[in-house]
Amino acid sequence: MKKRTIAAIVVGTILAGGGVAAYVASPTIHAGQVGEAPELGRPGEYSIGMNVKKFALEGRTTITTMGAISGNLADANRELSVRFWYPAKTSDGETAEYRHIMRPPGNDPVTISAKGMAVPDAKAIIDQKYPLVLMSHGFGGWDTQFSNLAEHIASHGYIVASINHADMPIDGVTSFFLSFGNVLVDRTLDQRQILMQILEDAQSGSQAYAAQIDFDSVGLIGYSMGGYGAIASAGARYDFANDPMSNIPATARTAMEEASQKALPIKSLVTFSPWGGQPDSRAWTAESVGKIDKPVLVITGNQDDVVNYEEGVKWLFENMTGSNRYMLVYREARHNIVGNEFDLDTDGDFTTAEFLKEPVWRSDRLNAINQHFVTAFLDMTLKDDASKADYLNVPTMDSNNSKWPIGFGEQLNGKMAGSEQSDHWKGFQRRWAVGLEMHRLEKKQ
Repeated sequence: MKKRTIAAIVVGTILAGGGVAAYVASPTIHAGQVGEAPELGRPGEYSIGMNVKKFALEGRTTITTMGAISGNLADANRELSVRFWYPAKTSDGETAEYRHIMRPPGNDPVTISAKGMAVPDAKAIIDQKYPLVLMSHGFGGWDTQFSNLAEHIASHGYIVASINHADMPIDGVTSFFLSFGNVLVDRTLDQRQILMQILEDAQSGSQAYAAQIDFDSVGLIGYSMGGYGAIASAGARYDFANDPMSNIPATARTAMEEASQKALPIKSLVTFSPWGGQPDSRAWTAESVGKIDKPVLVITGNQDDVVNYEEGVKWLFENMTGSNRYMLVYREARHNIVGNEFDLDTDGDFTTAEFLKEPVWRSDRLNAINQHFVTAFLDMTLKDDASKADYLNVPTMDSNNSKWPIGFGEQLNGKMAGSEQSDHWKGFQRRWAVGLEMHRLEKKQ
């Protein structure tokens, strides 16, 4: 008799338009936006423009095959392009499509693309200043690999400048070591020279592209080897005692040491899966990492087998004792926790998928969560918006332990946690803050 009563209640609820049927029929409360994205993972109020500028980097060298043997480096005329996204007056016009040709060693080239929302060469809003965010990609990456994140940040009122580091192509073992050696040398030098040129142009008012930039409010974002360069750019001086750092030719090492005498004038640092903390190729001492005194947001996967989460990324985070810092952890994720979602040929070479894809987490889900937390962190540190700290100072380290009690049959339809849901991660829908950890450490006094 009891089972029949329960069944009758369930059937009656569905027939009456409640339960599942009512949920499906209810309109979304976030019209025109992806329903599952957390609050700050949704586009901001600004339309976006996009353009590209080239920068000449003086006094640079390159490691050649002979140079690696002799230690004598060749002079290099290094010119890199930087892609800018910025708040624009209108969204009218055809939006950008970002195409890139990947050349996996030993395999055919692969063309990949991502559709953007920026309008190339759209007219900038020049009667207002915006913080600048410099972005630096990983080994073998490119400037639009994270265009989704760049566009998102720009839509919330930032100028984003993404460096195309033009890493040396790889076609075998020898070229791999040469390319990687040059990346070890080039990442922080590229970041330093390009950022200082941008800031000089912004201060002098001599270049139209820099008219929007608030040169007193600068953030730096780096992924993998870009994160390695960014940690040095933020004030951690390299240690050349361990391989592969000890193999860097003396001339290049001197240039790196001279550059690292002074941190870049940034106000905050974001690193995704940063390289250089792992004990078998550690690039810094704990003391040097502790010299970073700007707020830091580290984003990583706890199964990262490229940069070693347990002994590498966590070691960096714990030893950044001079900064107030956060570490967002995707449980079960490996290294590829940031980047556009690319549609790949199902019969294509696996090397391309392995370079771009995350085995467990969906790319669109990663992107939405990254955008949410990066926006909160940048708003807090570059715009002095103290209210955004509530998105980072979550009530439970483990998101699975978030609590949001509701009544029987209550339908939230995508409602996001706010001040009334103080035991839930702010900005996330009920039941959707899962698989995440947020660690927080304060600087030593």
